[in-house]
Amino acid sequence: MTPKILLTGCAGQVGFELQRSLAPLGDVTALDSSRCDLADPESLRAAIRAARPDIIVNPAAYTAVDKAESDEATAHAVNAIAPGIIGEEAAKLGALVIHYSTDYVFDGTKDGSYVESDPTNPLSVYGRTKLEGEQALAASGARHLIFRTSWVFGVHGANFLKTILRLAREREELRIVADQFGAPTGAALIADVTAQVLGQYVRRGNSEGFPHGVFHLAAAGRTSWHGYATHVVETAIRLGIDLKTRPEAIHPIPASAYPVPAARPANSSLCTKKLEADFGLVLPDWRGGVDRVMSLLAAK
Repeated sequence: MTPKILLTGCAGQVGFELQRSLAPLGDVTALDSSRCDLADPESLRAAIRAARPDIIVNPAAYTAVDKAESDEATAHAVNAIAPGIIGEEAAKLGALVIHYSTDYVFDGTKDGSYVESDPTNPLSVYGRTKLEGEQALAASGARHLIFRTSWVFGVHGANFLKTILRLAREREELRIVADQFGAPTGAALIADVTAQVLGQYVRRGNSEGFPHGVFHLAAAGRTSWHGYATHVVETAIRLGIDLKTRPEAIHPIPASAYPVPAARPANSSLCTKKLEADFGLVLPDWRGGVDRVMSLLAAK
């Protein structure tokens, strides 16, 4: 039987890519915030009850990290309360929930890569509300998979990669934070991994023994924001994109020199061994995803 899949947040970076990757797996109902407002519990419940899905995929989130510091009520409604509501409705239907979380649930003080069982200690409203959403979904009784990811980018939507390209067209010099580390992870990669996992779930035909819980989903490798920006500019020049900034004019600075409302973890590295082992996957290096998006942007 072809499963019915409900996708929230289809206008976002990851939701946009999920529309493509999920299409071969079932009948997808893709909703944006105008048709399914996660800040409105009744709107959310009504959308789920109308669709009666077998699988709910929820990339929708309040992702404005700095704005969340002054808009905690909305961030809490979308990131913390809504996943619990999704879980409650899914449990009634016997549906599986795929939900996405963040590296910002950690405080960044660990030396190595974070594993799923490491203690959480978010530094920001965004990180705290995303963690509360994880906990609400887990407490709902629904079958679920939570994918924590990091530094998301893509062709669609706003992100660091596209900001660097814009600034490099406008300015001769850039100053970029060099003491925060993580793995830039493509929205397309997140969507493709989700489809691979759901494909295994659908082919199995039932949930007996199927892995569940929290998994880290990020590209392989590690860099700083400064290293990321430098790679973007170098790649853009190689692709013939006209920029004012040259790679040597991207200056490293400490995070303390670039104050923002929300604190970021110094180390956002996520260990993906559990995901790879449980689902038979190998995650690619972050540079490949960045280069692919850069090529697509250069062709526009």
